[in-house]
Amino acid sequence: MRKLYVIGIGAGDPDQVTMQAVKAIRQVDVFFVIGKGEAKRELVDVRTAVLDEHMDRPYRIVPIVDPPRHRTPADYVDVVEDWHDRRSALLESAFAEVDGVGGILVWGDPALYDSTLRMIERVLARGVARFDYEVIPGITSAQALAARHRIVLHGIGEPLRITTGRRLREEGLGAENALVMLDGDCSFTAISGEDVHIWWGAYLGMPDETLIEGPLPAVRDEIVRARAELRDRKGWIMDIYLLRRGGGAS
Repeated sequence: MRKLYVIGIGAGDPDQVTMQAVKAIRQVDVFFVIGKGEAKRELVDVRTAVLDEHMDRPYRIVPIVDPPRHRTPADYVDVVEDWHDRRSALLESAFAEVDGVGGILVWGDPALYDSTLRMIERVLARGVARFDYEVIPGITSAQALAARHRIVLHGIGEPLRITTGRRLREEGLGAENALVMLDGDCSFTAISGEDVHIWWGAYLGMPDETLIEGPLPAVRDEIVRARAELRDRKGWIMDIYLLRRGGGAS
């Protein structure tokens, strides 16, 4: 493999793919797709739909089975580092079988809460595989959430904190606008205050897109129920939300 494109493809809607991403996609001979089991087969299907929409010539997909990892470890960083090592080894093996141009389609943008670039760096650091790579930015779920709720993510001149559910539980909300990702435990339920507003979205850009918005005390339980029902029905969920003190005005 002489070159690899790491391509951000947005939150799920093929129309969110940028023209730069389309041009990169059309340079690729083989796409590497890390699968997450049959329950999340739809995530592979969405990538295929993006390719069907934008590819202009035959291509090949190489599936890679995602190695398992502990989801609630005591030492989160070490467990994730080990997972990245095992993932990168699988990618290195797959890269070695390809002659030409490879591609990896990344949800949202490769620079935001995604491990693909870290794994590519690990592959190259081992010195066995040698190739050039290019990163194509994509529309993030944060942008998709703001667009679907028709909001600005922060007040005038205010900062925006992008964090995880785990960090929100540990550190609280404070006085910031907080955009929360990777929250499997509904950490917003631990946030107090009558003045906190939430904008929540799941499966953004996909047919099952679901949006809920309102004062956190009023819609907290509705979001918990909706999230549980959607996850039980589909077997997986991707969601994101914005929390803001001071009400719903942006």
